[in-house]
Amino acid sequence: MKKLHALAIFCTLFIAYSAPTLAQKFDKLDVSPMDCASYPSDYKNSLKEMKIIYSRPQLNGRELGTLAVNGKVWRTGANEACELTLYKDMKLGDSLIPAGVYTFYTIPGESEWTAIISKDLNVWGAYFYNEANDVARITVPVTQSDESLEAFSIALDGGMDAINMHLGWGNVRVMVPFTKM
Repeated sequence: MKKLHALAIFCTLFIAYSAPTLAQKFDKLDVSPMDCASYPSDYKNSLKEMKIIYSRPQLNGRELGTLAVNGKVWRTGANEACELTLYKDMKLGDSLIPAGVYTFYTIPGESEWTAIISKDLNVWGAYFYNEANDVARITVPVTQSDESLEAFSIALDGGMDAINMHLGWGNVRVMVPFTKM
């Protein structure tokens, strides 16, 4: 019995003193933190129609064209490519997109950007982008704003028949129109 008692004390002390070495190690805050936008944006409304998850890189004195290169497929943010969830069937241009989860890419340009919905999932960056997996594409005009945004941003708004995805970074603004089905 004394041996069992001694073993119990030893085990308790071992666990107590080794617990700090077994503690979870957490990473530092990402310099391009993840964010999301949803429509409707009201947190009280749980019946969402669209949600996009993306990371928010900062300009930090750099030029937008060096971070989102004109003519090249861009992950539309930082880190993983954007994850777009459609809770209802939508149209982008003439293409029907069934409700589901997709990757959202863009191809920046001086006067227009191409928005791409891809069936690829869990993609880091745009390194493995495959055009054969595109579900829909649309080309939209670029506008300029007097207000400069330091962090890449996405906002969603809409109405009865449409949801507009607004992309902004620096002085560049792009609006991608989705039609509800």
